[in-house]
Amino acid sequence: MIKVNGKTYQTQKENITILELLKERGVKSPDMVSVQINGTFVKRENFGTTVVKEKDQIDFLYFMSGGSYA
Repeated sequence: MIKVNGKTYQTQKENITILELLKERGVKSPDMVSVQINGTFVKRENFGTTVVKEKDQIDFLYFMSGGSYA
């Protein structure tokens, strides 16, 4: 069991990488997401090699554009 964005989650696979977790969770544009494990940012180039461990807290941080022009 891990926590993803504050909610308990049971992965489908043991020894899952961040990239696999993003796919499992249905994230369509992983290049637009920053990921933290236990409060530490993971470099995007390490998504495929960083393994999530039991009780890790994972946060997906999505980039959003917007605002207004006055």
